[in-house]
Amino acid sequence: MLFLLMQNNVLILDFGSQYTQLIARRIRELNIFCEIKPFNNLPEDLSSYKAVILSGSPSSVRAENAPHPDLSKIRGIKPLLGVCYGAQYLAHFHGGEVGQSNTREYGRANLSMIKEGEPFFEGVAVGSQVWMSHSDTIRALPEGSVRLASTHDVENAAYRIGGEETYAIQFHPEVYHSTDGKKILENFLINIAKVEQSWTPDTFVDTTVADLKKKVGTDKVILGLSGGVDSSVAAMLLHKAIGKNLHCIFVNNGLLRKNEFHDVLKQYKGMGLNVKGVDASARFLDALAGKSDPEEKRKTIGRVFIEVFDDEAHLVEDAKWLAQGTIYPDVIESVSATGGPSATIKSHHNVGGLPDFMKLKVVEPLRMLFKDEVRRVGASMDMSPALLGRHPFPGPGLAIRILGDITPEKVRILQEVDAIFINGLREWGLYDQVWQAGAMLLPVDSVGVMGDERTYEKCVALRAVESTDGMTADWVNLPYNFLQKTSNDIINKVKGVNRVVYDISSKPPATIEWE
Repeated sequence: MLFLLMQNNVLILDFGSQYTQLIARRIRELNIFCEIKPFNNLPEDLSSYKAVILSGSPSSVRAENAPHPDLSKIRGIKPLLGVCYGAQYLAHFHGGEVGQSNTREYGRANLSMIKEGEPFFEGVAVGSQVWMSHSDTIRALPEGSVRLASTHDVENAAYRIGGEETYAIQFHPEVYHSTDGKKILENFLINIAKVEQSWTPDTFVDTTVADLKKKVGTDKVILGLSGGVDSSVAAMLLHKAIGKNLHCIFVNNGLLRKNEFHDVLKQYKGMGLNVKGVDASARFLDALAGKSDPEEKRKTIGRVFIEVFDDEAHLVEDAKWLAQGTIYPDVIESVSATGGPSATIKSHHNVGGLPDFMKLKVVEPLRMLFKDEVRRVGASMDMSPALLGRHPFPGPGLAIRILGDITPEKVRILQEVDAIFINGLREWGLYDQVWQAGAMLLPVDSVGVMGDERTYEKCVALRAVESTDGMTADWVNLPYNFLQKTSNDIINKVKGVNRVVYDISSKPPATIEWE
């Protein structure tokens, strides 16, 4: 992998914490590259990693089946930081004592003691707020350890092990509630581990283009464009690397936004890309007929998508590669429970291998980037701000925003509703304040009155969220008068809808999409 050449990587071992991805986000914000690996899939070659972080976990170190990796190639050799479960792990399995806490230690706390002169806490004052999330506590530190910090309820909130660069904290520095969390990570990675801050959009472009030239050479590559940020940035990186040997295909799966097929083709005209539009909407809708299970719909769309690409690949002589706009959250959320600690949340049709019959190798230039990093990389290549600011749109399209089975009439209804909502956000100057927005067609008929007649028509839910990378999100408090006008426009202009609701759920627990 090209990043291993940089020799400035940070390895995060994932024990299943809901916050593991946030650790990666905070480290990337420091312009340091990091990657997440399951605790039970430790890389054979650790030479490229300058520091290692152990994540939290829903498990207890006292349990029989507690995650228990072999750290013999890491501890005492590389700077090591244990967070929450990681801190308890280092204590429990190395001579300390971990027991059940008398009180569950969750939420805000404040550091009541910080050992003076410790570089780990440089710039952090007593009283600094931290975020706890554990039911066990460290009762005794490993032999030779030094207590670095305490809170009112947690005596061993932070410690280091003497004679090595091993540090541990029982709180979560990666969450925003830990006010000096980023400073603590900076102290560990930059001041203690001496990791260089060399992870920038420009260096990513340079190293990725060089890597693509080496990997692909003069081979022809097929890329599926969606009109979104990820595939567009992937296309520009490949275009820089291989030029005319990149063959872009934009497939209309019949589940795009209103007029999107034609608008997207027009958008790419001025970007110098070799793009072909393929209208396969009937093929997708026929394959989806009668299917209502969300996973079955996703997999059906993935299957047909691959079939369409296989057909098109035969028209590009000697095509060797299929490029995809896969990004890091896709990879993380698609890890199976048997392959690591993270549970499968949903299937992604652009993650994983291709069927044998396709005979194409996969190249994924953005596989290690979060969404906001993809945008910064695009900006460094002078791509259009309007394109880079476009809201994310799911690969399966409206299929997972139509709850239940898919019909052409349901697609028509939702396209009209979605167009009113999205165009309204733009007209009111709200679009750029929202990370992602869309409408969901619910599988219920709602009673209503139009004129003097009673109606039983569809209910739609509007959703708008703010987020950095989609791993967590909160609903946007849109103005009431905007919601009122949007609701009126939808009910008056979209035949088949008589009720509009607004989704005010956060992620977690609710995902951004409803399916």
